[in-house]
Amino acid sequence: MADGARRSRALILGASIFSMAAALPDAGFAQTAAADSAGRSPERQSQKPKPQTAQAVPAPFLTAYAQIGGTQVQSLDTITVAASKTEERAIDALAPVSVVTLEQIQGRQASTVGDLLYNVPGVWLQDRGDEPSTSINIRGLQDFGRVAVVVDGARQNYQRTGHFANGSFFLNPELIGGIDIVRGPTANIYGSGAIGGVASFRTKDIQDVVRAGERWGVDFNNVIGTNQGRALSSVFGGVHVNPDVDVFAGGTYSTQESYRDGTGYEVANTGNRLSAGLAKLTVRPADGHEIKLGTIFQQDLFSVGQPPRRAGDPNSTNANGTNNLAGTSIYKSNVKNYTTTLGWKYSQPEDKWFDWDAKVYWNRTENDQVKTGHTTTTPSAFCGGVPGNPVSGCLGSNRGYLLDTFGIDIHNTTRFETGESWRHAVTYGLDAFQDKVTTNDRSGTSEVTTPGGKRTVSGGFVQWKANYTSMLEVVGALRYDNYKLESGATSSGGDRLSPKITIGLLPTAMVTPYVSYAEGYRAPSITETLVNGPHAGATANSAFFVCPSGAPAPPGVADSTFCFLPNPNLRPEVGKTKEIGFNVRKNDLFVAGDSFRGKFNVFRNDVTDFIDQVSFGPPLVVPTGPPGSPTITVLPFLQYQNIAQARIQGFEAETMYDANSWFVGVAGTYQDGKNVQTGVGLYSIPPHKVTTTAGVRLFENRLILSALWTSAFANKSIPTTYLAGTSYDLVNLYLAFKPTQDLTLNLSVENILDQYYRPYAIPVGSTGDTQNDVKWASAGAGIVFKGGLRYHFGGS
Repeated sequence: MADGARRSRALILGASIFSMAAALPDAGFAQTAAADSAGRSPERQSQKPKPQTAQAVPAPFLTAYAQIGGTQVQSLDTITVAASKTEERAIDALAPVSVVTLEQIQGRQASTVGDLLYNVPGVWLQDRGDEPSTSINIRGLQDFGRVAVVVDGARQNYQRTGHFANGSFFLNPELIGGIDIVRGPTANIYGSGAIGGVASFRTKDIQDVVRAGERWGVDFNNVIGTNQGRALSSVFGGVHVNPDVDVFAGGTYSTQESYRDGTGYEVANTGNRLSAGLAKLTVRPADGHEIKLGTIFQQDLFSVGQPPRRAGDPNSTNANGTNNLAGTSIYKSNVKNYTTTLGWKYSQPEDKWFDWDAKVYWNRTENDQVKTGHTTTTPSAFCGGVPGNPVSGCLGSNRGYLLDTFGIDIHNTTRFETGESWRHAVTYGLDAFQDKVTTNDRSGTSEVTTPGGKRTVSGGFVQWKANYTSMLEVVGALRYDNYKLESGATSSGGDRLSPKITIGLLPTAMVTPYVSYAEGYRAPSITETLVNGPHAGATANSAFFVCPSGAPAPPGVADSTFCFLPNPNLRPEVGKTKEIGFNVRKNDLFVAGDSFRGKFNVFRNDVTDFIDQVSFGPPLVVPTGPPGSPTITVLPFLQYQNIAQARIQGFEAETMYDANSWFVGVAGTYQDGKNVQTGVGLYSIPPHKVTTTAGVRLFENRLILSALWTSAFANKSIPTTYLAGTSYDLVNLYLAFKPTQDLTLNLSVENILDQYYRPYAIPVGSTGDTQNDVKWASAGAGIVFKGGLRYHFGGS
């Protein structure tokens, strides 16, 4: 199907479909008319400390999904603090902010975090079906902390070098209570490194289960699905011990067998067993004060890697038609993730000087692996007679990756007025985290490709937010960042001041235009700076050099395919984003009680000192096999270097019209990016996409039908060393039926067209072969039917 025809179909649907939808996409499950007026929400609405991230306005069940015949709230009317660390509705924020609510999450019945985010404008995922972690791409930037990911305020900085994204995190979607997405470095006050944006996750808490008027409550959820079989069970409960003490806890377990992709082929090792639990204790020792202790534990059991395929199997050839059947090593993996947070908030409406939020946290990701499969069954002398090699290790050998992150985040807001027309909010704070990486590999090279070390990053900021009557809003900020890397005798460091200024007109009007300039600063990671040593050849025929000199050598003498070189002089990246946006809000647009919400923005992000892998050194021509085989040219050194400026620019839109009994919305992203020096496109730029949401509510909101259609148009302006992702249409259907206030039946059909799709570009080797484990495991599941039953118990 031609991209042009598909694009036309997507736009036609976005403008005309007014049936079948409801509930869950980014503008999903509870997207409807807001009960409040279109004016800006006040910054301080109650004595209770403000929520960490996106959360429905105080009453916990305001949406159609949870209240039969009740008032609904659009997701863009949700309160958020992610953009400015002060309370405001997402639609009012002078920044590209999107929110995913609890109701949307519950209706989606997601198997992965990516299932909740792929329709958000400007956001893309680089996931693999054989590893249940998530890597988020915002505006074409990802890896090594370019997108700051936080869970309950705790940074998630795990990274393992391999045939995967260089930066991912493990979070069970059943734990999530809400998501904030901020695109671009406009959120530089949120912490160091976020030149791409921020993804802030809030896990479930007592207000998500215990309803207004209840003292205690429990939610049970069970989901089953097809495409080789999948099932999930969870229970979460909480109790108000007294007005000053809350206790909340819960857990989930899910199982999934290896799924079939859109070709009908079973993708090996895409099954998994996931378990997770959390507990929270909240104490309010005095008026306005809230202390919260939270802990999360997750365990993911899975195998990563792909066995070989046979000639004639789907996706078993290269672009030139030659067979490419080789598999990769397979590792049985046991991932444990621990997060503990301790927070103290204070907020009183009459106190203009103090409105603080302080938090300390610890996060650990521990990935223990055992090699269970190799590319051949040939015994290896290096491995003592069992299959294996010096790169990926020996069959039965262990390797492990451990990351400990300790952090602190403190900020306070002081408010005052000048004259009769100016209102001011000055927010200031500091944050810091330290990553400690430990890697061990009994027989492979993981300690080379993911080096151990310690990174300390700290910073402080001050932000001034001023409103002049209803005519003008100005937000200015200045952030200071400092970092230090250490590993053995190698170290590096640096610091910088990053400014931000945003000016918005008519902040209470139907249309609010704004302009923004923001800079973000990303310190180099441990791997980028300190990776050092040989990349051993898998066989004698794939070893060409002797490290560290990089001198060519014959087989038997050469020990490496190439040599990694550290770069202690690596400079941090600086992102400079210019943005023009419009927020549009209108109630009673066509009929009483309807509403329209929209956010539109164009941007350009110029990233100086962009860090990328660079191969260099005297070229060497070598054969690819026996005499007479084709030859290739190889280079002796690989190093992370600062290349010239990268430029990423584009347009984003998010809209929703809600007439109570039906709703329709369109969200879309168009962007491109390139290396300014060479003019070559960046492989990390995701597809252009248009997502249409439409739905109807029937029988006093007891029955909600919805459809979500995402059309993706592959980015083909990429380096020749990458194979572009596929263009595709992903159509999902959802039904939510609520026969009683306490019982909800969810049904869904995912990928109803049963399309094969591979969402992102993958590397191509010097011989033209693709990385097969990425190509095969990145394909999404074919058609999946799911059914779920959620039941609530509660009492006073």
